[in-house]
Amino acid sequence: MKFRVGIGYDSHRFAEGDGVILGGVKIPSDKSLVGHSDADAVCHAITDAILGGSGLGDIGEMFPDNDEVNRGRDSLEMLRLAVVRVREAGWTPVQVDLSVIAEEPKIGRHRDRIRAKLAGALGLEPSAVMVKGKTNEKMGWIGKGKGLAVIAVCTLEALET
Repeated sequence: MKFRVGIGYDSHRFAEGDGVILGGVKIPSDKSLVGHSDADAVCHAITDAILGGSGLGDIGEMFPDNDEVNRGRDSLEMLRLAVVRVREAGWTPVQVDLSVIAEEPKIGRHRDRIRAKLAGALGLEPSAVMVKGKTNEKMGWIGKGKGLAVIAVCTLEALET
């Protein structure tokens, strides 16, 4: 069997709003993330990880932020489309592990819903998707509550031909 590993990263700043979308789940908050699409940093980091691991570039190449088609776009749908492209290239995701780095919102009580949504988009069992919440211990722009960041790792396996 052939395997590859992809790493993804994304960050977005906060603005006043009505909730933060992470992994396709809207988490109640008086903030929202700012971005060209729906600013779902979880989906963006995973999309980068699977595209990079399969040698197909990154999210900015597939979904440029200067294309009006992508304004406000559902990032979970973008992830689904990236999975289709990756499979067409002969790869499939088999496992994802990610960390959301933020002081707020806390993701612990939303973890299972996020895992389920991501698993559905990736074609995996929820047990193959791990979502962890970490703080930045009040340091830097994340620690001051100005935004959040996500780091994702994805293992890909070559499809049998």
